[in-house]
Amino acid sequence: MASPDIAAGLGCVLGSSREGRPITGFRFGRGPEAVSLLGGCHADEPVGPRLLRRLAGCLAALDAEDPMLTRYQWWIIPHINPDGEIRNAPWQDPDAKAYDLGRYLAGKVRELPGDDVEFGFPRDDADPGARPENRAAYDWWRTCDRPFALHASLHGMGFAAGPFFLIDRAWEDRCEALKAACRERAQALGYSLHDVERHGEKGFFRFERGFASRPDSKLMAAHFEALGDPATASRFWPSSMETMRSLGRDTLTLVSEMPLFILPGAGDRPGPPDPVAERWKRRLDGWRSDLSAGAAPDAISADARKHGLVPMPVRDQMTLQWTFIAAGLRQTRAPAG
Repeated sequence: MASPDIAAGLGCVLGSSREGRPITGFRFGRGPEAVSLLGGCHADEPVGPRLLRRLAGCLAALDAEDPMLTRYQWWIIPHINPDGEIRNAPWQDPDAKAYDLGRYLAGKVRELPGDDVEFGFPRDDADPGARPENRAAYDWWRTCDRPFALHASLHGMGFAAGPFFLIDRAWEDRCEALKAACRERAQALGYSLHDVERHGEKGFFRFERGFASRPDSKLMAAHFEALGDPATASRFWPSSMETMRSLGRDTLTLVSEMPLFILPGAGDRPGPPDPVAERWKRRLDGWRSDLSAGAAPDAISADARKHGLVPMPVRDQMTLQWTFIAAGLRQTRAPAG
């Protein structure tokens, strides 16, 4: 297996971030269908970029006749948000087997609407409002000379009952095998699936436990309009998923949501309200207050362990992300109907 450092030598610089850091993309293979994988849109969600850097290393080491390279052409952006990655570096040890709660609560930095890279892609070719990171990815994707069969944007959650898988609503009735693969792998690893019923808010329509539709920029904007906040509503540009589908193909778009920390007992019913999750929220707010008052991150982590809050191992998160991607690729090749 090639290391990510070896793969980095094969990458191309697509553009620069707001602060001048390079956005690097990797392209492997010559297959008839393209696969787009994206990480780092939210820089407080580190596991997606770690998986994609590792995957780039693996693909770089394959023989040119390997089916992974003859069946697909891979378009990978491991981290589209390098400025955010630097801001979150104090708690994101690059080789961590799991993340530390106290350091996470003390150090995580997340962009607000308007600076959200996932919802910052150009509305059209001439859109002057898109962030440079988004423009770089958009312009690169548009050079692809074959259809994108699949696009996966790898995300995470701070806290949840378990893994959560978001699927393009246009594919809702075509993904039974995909859902079964993810469900079975999660169960084999010992996880309960996250569950929530948001009735379409922001684009989240529940399919079944552990599975829902991915968010939508128009429904995100409508949510804030309904709250009487047109300024925030105006800050939503298309997501990477919407952008991929706008390129003219019925692309299967996926969003992985792996929690950094598992909330024991949460999700027994598809809240909100979820009484157990609400109790955890109050406890987390208390730990944040303690940190603001000068508590040491190590003390917060120790208290969390005493209460049963556990980090989800990075290895398990990566396993489930790859299961999702691989099952998605099999689904795109399945016969219609």
